[in-house]
Amino acid sequence: MAEERDQTEASWDDMPLPDEYPEPHVVNGTAKEENTKHQSVKCSPNLLQMLKAAESRRTPQGRGRDGVEVSGTGELVTEALKTDMQIQFTDQKQDFNKHTSNTGRRSLSHSISQSSTDSYGSVGSDSSEDESSPRDKPQRTSKGLSDFCIKNIKQAEFGRREIIIAQQEMPALMVLRKGASGEKPLAGAKVLGCTHITAQTAVLLETLSVLGAQCRWAACNIFSTQNAVAAALAEGGTPVFAWRGESEEDFWWCIDRCVGAETWQPNMILDDGGDLTHWIYKKHPSLFKNIKGIVEESVTGIYRLYQMSKAGRLCVPAINVNDSVTKQKFDNLYCCKESILDGLKRTTDVMLGGKQVVVCGYGEVGKGCCSALKALGTVVYVTEVDPICALQACMDGFRVIKLSEVARQVDMVITCTGNKNVVGREHLDRMKDGCILCNMGHSSTEIDLVSLRTAELRWERVRPQVDHVIWPDGKRIVLLAEGRLLNLSCSTVPSFVLSITVTTQALALIELYSAPEGRYKQDVYLLPKKMDEYVASLHLPTFDAHLSEVTDDQAKYLGISKHGPFKPNYYR
Repeated sequence: MAEERDQTEASWDDMPLPDEYPEPHVVNGTAKEENTKHQSVKCSPNLLQMLKAAESRRTPQGRGRDGVEVSGTGELVTEALKTDMQIQFTDQKQDFNKHTSNTGRRSLSHSISQSSTDSYGSVGSDSSEDESSPRDKPQRTSKGLSDFCIKNIKQAEFGRREIIIAQQEMPALMVLRKGASGEKPLAGAKVLGCTHITAQTAVLLETLSVLGAQCRWAACNIFSTQNAVAAALAEGGTPVFAWRGESEEDFWWCIDRCVGAETWQPNMILDDGGDLTHWIYKKHPSLFKNIKGIVEESVTGIYRLYQMSKAGRLCVPAINVNDSVTKQKFDNLYCCKESILDGLKRTTDVMLGGKQVVVCGYGEVGKGCCSALKALGTVVYVTEVDPICALQACMDGFRVIKLSEVARQVDMVITCTGNKNVVGREHLDRMKDGCILCNMGHSSTEIDLVSLRTAELRWERVRPQVDHVIWPDGKRIVLLAEGRLLNLSCSTVPSFVLSITVTTQALALIELYSAPEGRYKQDVYLLPKKMDEYVASLHLPTFDAHLSEVTDDQAKYLGISKHGPFKPNYYR
């Protein structure tokens, strides 16, 4: 997918919080420092009694902790214990202030929320990392390899743990690995990849290697890379060029290094968003002489491929994974249904019940988002240009409107159309103070961000992936992930659903690579439904599902094979 920038703040994870806090004396809205020097918070009488009873049980009768006499009933009479009953905070306050001065005295509630947003990446890749570009830091693996560029190779062990966890939820790829113990269907394949670099795609990449392929990889999105996972891949011998928070320049530099045109000749492309294909076409067109095919996952990349095909500029066959049934009905629907809420909660801590939300687009992604939001009690509106999708939204209980009709009143706007400028400046100007704006489509084109980069509007970074865009009158819009893909930029996605998509990608690569010459022309193709059904069947054992069988008579009646496919190729 495309890019994303990650600004980070210092973490408070290592800071010990004081055991107690002062009750500041407030005058005209400010706390008077001189009056809090010797303040203490008194224990309640009930707590005092409990502590006394505990002390009496802990010390010999007649002697206190410090050898001071106590009564026969265990009642404490020492002044030392009286002092213990007062929570003195002078030392802790000094320590507390020392830490807050280093972090701009952020509020405690913000620091807790900050640590929660740090966790959306992989283990070991939190916001406490330095922001310097790894392009300036040559690194080597434990085996001496240096053909990679990532944030920190020392995080490889953490990344390996994340990959192992993801493997447990990706059964189909494990089946493909077992089946390749003898035959290597991708032997000799040199695959260039540009996808999200997460634990799930790492399982795909390593499966391709088990199937016989050599791989080089870059990230399709500047915010979604899990740094520890990238380190684990590099340590395993895969050239990876990606890190979380790349700049625009870094993004294209990484793709160019990944291509490695002078030292490496790829023969397959696995793309997500079309950026890798576009870069090779513009900068290294001669590489297409050796490339057997392209596998594209996203709607944005598919649009580009169809445009190239229509213009006669597509010089190799391509498989459209995005419109496969296994991608549309599972990844687009269920993945977004489960991850939209995660992304919103981690970035904003927003209460969703009762909020008014506009979801722009009612395709499979929009359906998933609407379903999840409705379940939490939000009032959901839908915008659509397609009358069929609009009718579906109406019959699912959502009101279909134009964004301009409700822009002033809604609390949140979510785009998922795959189009450009769905939310324009005229809508942004109408939005109310505090409106949350985010995108669940592939690229950041759905929101007119250029119109927000003007002199009269001020941007304020409040936490990683969260910006306030401030109007001259003080109105703020909360923009998430700079308008890029919310779930992979700000949270994580379910490994099991991703298993369905990446297995389809792997089979598409095998099909294009092993197809006899002439089977596929310079055009865009869908995978046959038989392959979709095979991918689905590999995931059924996880649920202990048992398929019924079609009898010979039934198969003859329907005009199909009793072993499938059960749907025609045009079925979506």
